[in-house]
Order: sequence, then structure tokens, then C-alpha cells
Amino acid sequence: MRARAAAPLSRRALVAGTLAMSLSLAGAARAEEPLRFGMAMPLSGGQATYGQDQVKAAEWAVAEINAKGGVAGRKLEMIVLDTRADPQAGIQAANRLISVDKVPAFVSAWSAVVKAIAPVANDTRTVQLSVGANSAEIARLGDYTYTTFPLAAVDITAVANYAAKEMGKKRAAVLYINNETGTVAAQIYRDVFSKAGGQVVAYEAYDPRASDWTGPLLKVRAAQPDIVHIQGLVADTPQVIAQMRQLGLTMPVSSYSAVYNPKLIEQLGKASEGVIATSLAPGAADDPAVAAYLARWKKEVGREPNGLPYTQYLYDAPYLVAAVYSGLIDKKMPLTGENFRKEMLAIRTFDLPLTGKLTINDDHTVNKTVYLMEVRNGAWVKKAVVE
Repeated sequence: MRARAAAPLSRRALVAGTLAMSLSLAGAARAEEPLRFGMAMPLSGGQATYGQDQVKAAEWAVAEINAKGGVAGRKLEMIVLDTRADPQAGIQAANRLISVDKVPAFVSAWSAVVKAIAPVANDTRTVQLSVGANSAEIARLGDYTYTTFPLAAVDITAVANYAAKEMGKKRAAVLYINNETGTVAAQIYRDVFSKAGGQVVAYEAYDPRASDWTGPLLKVRAAQPDIVHIQGLVADTPQVIAQMRQLGLTMPVSSYSAVYNPKLIEQLGKASEGVIATSLAPGAADDPAVAAYLARWKKEVGREPNGLPYTQYLYDAPYLVAAVYSGLIDKKMPLTGENFRKEMLAIRTFDLPLTGKLTINDDHTVNKTVYLMEVRNGAWVKKAVVE
């Protein structure tokens, strides 16, 4: 009887040992799973030229993080989906990243898209990192939408004050696209310029689908401003400026960081002379790391990136994600969206490779130095720095 009893005990020990080994292997497999985050950007449509360059910058960063050992020995993995810069497509991309890919956080851009996605992020407790959108309303979209890019209140305030106080402009016209990108920023420019002693003599919106801007531009011409501020998208603003010049409007033009890219000069030629844009990141002359980054673009891609400051912020985004993941792993916290948000706010200040120190404020905003850039002799040059 004892001999017969010993056999089942041996089998039980074998089964227990096999089960323990299986669990151990499963745990090891889980430990080696990549740390995923999402990237929802326009890869097709009118904004694709810019979205594709932003994704490329982020891909470079992910590759470099992984080449240096990843995060706590685990690879960082970025899952990229196309939004076409369209709100509905953005919602679809966010839903897939959250429900299928199970990411605790994802990166997005374009103000209308970020705003449309915010309820999804809030409902699922998934962190949406807006990297590049500028509408001031992004700071008020709920507990799970944060920006790592300064909103319009930062750079539009700077350029409006500069026009009135430093350039001595008294009469401004504001022309803006009638969507999330344009409406709030246009209001900020109008209010700041007026408070600085200037007068807004024309305030005209245009349809996002417009291909002709004669109507609002004729109203601008009739108002006789001495500067025109245009708050549009990267694709339409050069066309607006071209038509403005064709109608004989020769006064200076200001805009925001969307137009600070080589495409504007390529498209407009001499008509781009004197255009002023904001930049919210240091340039090649300000930081050797940025100079090396630009050199890589020219070597590997054969050109500068479209929307240089935006690509710098997109390059830095995976480093922020990696820092948060590292904190979660160190604290042995589950990798959920709720915990991602908690750890991000616990860290709060990040030292990033191409944009420098970033502090996430309690009101979901960030502050940065504003560089005012101007087209002179066919090239962007620094005009002023506003702290």
C-alpha cells in the first residue's frame, strides 16, 4: 500500500513542479513584453506631410531608447494609427488603441482631433498626451488630457505684444480658420493686441474647407491694417498669404509655429519675406543636440523636417513616456492609464533631449520660451526671444 501511495505523490510533485515552471516562464514572458503606447497622427490627407515627419521623429526616439536597453530591460513599442487630422478618424484611432492595443497612454495632435478624443480618454481613464495642438481649450478637456506643447496663450500672447509694443503697430487684422485651431487663438491675439494699445480693425473667419479667401481678404484690405495675423493650419496658411499678396496687401504678416517650416518659403518664394512666426523650441544655434538632430535629417532624409519645433516635441514624447514607465516599474505599480497619470504628475518635471526642461502645471498647461522667427533673404532667422 505504501509503495502504491508513493507513485501518486511523485506524480503530484512532478505536476506541481511543471506548473511552477510554467508560471515562472509565463511571468518571465510577461516581464519581457514590450511597453506599449499609442501615436495617433495624420498619415494621409492634407496634413500628412507634417504628421509623417512627426511620426518619424518619434520613431527615431523609440529606436534610440531601445538601443540603450529600453526601459528596465523592456523594449518600448509605439503603435501608430492614422487620424487624417479628422476628429471622427481620431476617435476611431483612440478607441482601437485603447480597446485592442490596451495602451495606458497615447500621443495625439491637431486641436480638433484632441478635443474630439478627450471624452474617450476620460471615460476609459487613458492618458491623452497632446503634442503639438495649440487651442487653449485643451487645458480644460478633463483629467486625462494633458499637453506637453505650450498652448496658444503662450506664443500668441508673445507675438501680439511684440507687434504692438516692439514693432509699434497700431492697427491689426486677424484672419483665422473657423475651427479649434483658429477660434480661441484669434480671440487671444485680439484681446492681447487691444490691451497693449492697438486696435483690431478686421476680424475675419474662413471655412476650413475653403480654397479661396478673396471675401475675407477684401474686408481686411478695406480696413487698412498695418499688420495681419493669420491663425490657420500648416496647409492653408501659405495659400492665404499668397492670395493676400496677389490682392496687393503688402503689410507684415504674423502667425504661429505652424508656419515656421521650410515649406512656407518653398511655396511662397519672395512673398514669404517678412513673415513672422513663433517657435516654441530651441533651434540649431541654441542647442548642439538640435543641430545634430537637423544634421541627421539632412543626411538621412535629404532635407529639414517640416515643422521643426513640432518634430522636436514629438521626438521628446517617447522619452517622457519612458520616464513614466520607468517610475511605474520601480514602484511595482500596475501599468494602467490611471497609474500612468499619477506617476506622470508625481514626476511632473522632465528633462527632455530636444526641448529641454518641461514642467506639467496643475492646470494642464506647460510654459516655454517663445522664439520669434522671421523670413529674411529666403531663410528663417531669429528676430527676438520672449521669456
